[in-house]
Amino acid sequence: MKYAAIALATTILSLGSSAVHAQSNIKIYGVADGGIVIERGGVGGTNTYVSSGLNSGSRIGFKGTEDLGSGLKANFVIEGGVGIDTGASGQGGLTFGRQSFVGLSGDFGSLSVGRQYSAYYKALRDVADPFEDGLAGQAPNIMAAPRRIDNSISFSSLRYAGWALDATYGAGEVAGNSTRKRSLSVATNYVQGPLAVVLAHHRKEDAVLDAHTRNSLATVRYTVGAYTGHLAYVQNRGAAGADSRDLLAGVSAEFGPHRFLGSVVDHQDRSKLNQDARQFGVAYMYALSKRTDVYTAYGHINNQNGAKFTVGNATDDGHTPTAFNLGMRHLF
Repeated sequence: MKYAAIALATTILSLGSSAVHAQSNIKIYGVADGGIVIERGGVGGTNTYVSSGLNSGSRIGFKGTEDLGSGLKANFVIEGGVGIDTGASGQGGLTFGRQSFVGLSGDFGSLSVGRQYSAYYKALRDVADPFEDGLAGQAPNIMAAPRRIDNSISFSSLRYAGWALDATYGAGEVAGNSTRKRSLSVATNYVQGPLAVVLAHHRKEDAVLDAHTRNSLATVRYTVGAYTGHLAYVQNRGAAGADSRDLLAGVSAEFGPHRFLGSVVDHQDRSKLNQDARQFGVAYMYALSKRTDVYTAYGHINNQNGAKFTVGNATDDGHTPTAFNLGMRHLF
């Protein structure tokens, strides 16, 4: 009986160890970001309020991988937005509205299905915009940013001689017409040392009409020492045939714990309304540690001929053409 008890205890400990080892491939992560927004230039004058996710959208997520052998891995991500100021779910109340997908990766690259970022948006966020779609100076205040695609299939290739391909297809799944709401987002990128170049295209079919929107982006990013320059050019075509052009020029600089951002975005409306706009944005971030920083930012948009662009941040679209941010971000 004594030896049997020892054997049973050893077996239980071994199984427990295996379970812990298996779970070590699952990670809980997130962002807690909150601060103060001061808006000016609206009908009601100055507006000051506490908000969540100014620099990066506050979130909690779960991700994991399993080694299937022969270089093949299964992986998943389930990520939900959280309002630090109220505790409410983000993305219109979706429980896991930021991302939710499952897929495989290996020597071929990666393939996944679910609710995912579009290839076009990742090019805009990661290469074109020095603000990385956050704070008052973010490019999407003026530039189209089709962020997420529901019911999507995404493929990312491995990098060969500096080149890689990223593509996302979203099934519209409208009853009676499979073309409605359908999306296609493709980006090809070249990265070599300090240089990154991306060409991206996004097309989405209208939910009701026989029409579509499309956006074509060419962007380059180059780093010299502590400085990184950003340039981007976009051609937009609206569902009603409205054309516009966007031009972005920006810079970021990092010196120890200090990081500075700045950009100018020019929007040229080619329709008869001629509703042009130009945005100026600056920001400063100070890293208290590897996972915690404080920040401040300012954004202003000059709207012309009745244009109604507003200064937002990583979570909110904003309400006025001028905004100031002050806050703190913690990564976990």
